[in-house]
Amino acid sequence: MLRLFCIFPQLVHILSKEVKAMKYKQIMNILPSEVKHVIDRENIEFDHLQEIRLRAGNPIILFYKNKEQILPMNGTERIIRETLDYVSNYSLYAYENELRQGFITIEGGHRIGMAGQVIIEDKKIKNLKQISSLNVRVSHEILNCADKLFPYITHNKQMYHTLIISPPRCGKTTLLRDLIRQISDGNKWVKGCTVGVVDERSELAGCYQGIPQNQMGMRTDVLDGCPKADGMLMLVRSMSPQVIAVDEIGVPEDVQAIKYAMHCGCKMIATVHGETLEEIQRKPLFEQLVNERCFDRYVVLQNETHVGEIAGIYDTFGKLLYQEEIKEHKTC
Repeated sequence: MLRLFCIFPQLVHILSKEVKAMKYKQIMNILPSEVKHVIDRENIEFDHLQEIRLRAGNPIILFYKNKEQILPMNGTERIIRETLDYVSNYSLYAYENELRQGFITIEGGHRIGMAGQVIIEDKKIKNLKQISSLNVRVSHEILNCADKLFPYITHNKQMYHTLIISPPRCGKTTLLRDLIRQISDGNKWVKGCTVGVVDERSELAGCYQGIPQNQMGMRTDVLDGCPKADGMLMLVRSMSPQVIAVDEIGVPEDVQAIKYAMHCGCKMIATVHGETLEEIQRKPLFEQLVNERCFDRYVVLQNETHVGEIAGIYDTFGKLLYQEEIKEHKTC
């Protein structure tokens, strides 16, 4: 037994290196050779690569370590077309549903966003053609990055209704994903729960051919590509979740579905775009949720010093419970 404890950290390190190498390969496999070479010459740390932006006629831009890095190569129509061929396995027409949403999720949970000419039919988006911009969003899992939240969002081994407030690129999806995994598996703060996830944009689980590519926990059920409001109602009626998790609520139907799930006894964990709790309270869509004290806890993120920095954890009355002390620059 002692020997197992001694070698366990080494095994974790080896597995972690293998996962990183696999994710690096997944990204490089969809890029034309000349783009691979120019990225390799930058000697970047793949762990900190967040986005690769390809635009026809403009420089290729990396979003790396929370900053832009402009590469000495322009995107071209051929580079974009070749990348799309690799992404779709030369069958872009087979991804019509994904094109309507503006992105394709590939193996590993990485998401390829697209912009171009939108085709409208009956006042609805039918397709996307003449694609001129791609945004390769690299999916990273940071296990245990949610550890510091649990003492403040749990009570007697049960979850509080929790809303995560965050501007873009502050790590809210990564944080939510790790919360889901730990709530599902259980830890010293919370008893393992059945978790229902509505992953409308395939960012949390990163499903590829229906199978989650990210670690979501052993008691987690995922509705992939499903509208959040519809998905929450479906989960309540069919999967009996103890906890429901959704990313980026933003329309009245989402708010109504959240209230319905709460009334049915489900604990809710959700994220929303915003800078502060006060800003969310001023928005008409969320004003009712805050004033009626539907959520027990509010977690506010920022990236002043690092991605995933906790600006504050507040109770249902807006009282500050925790604020991260800036001691180290650990990406989350």
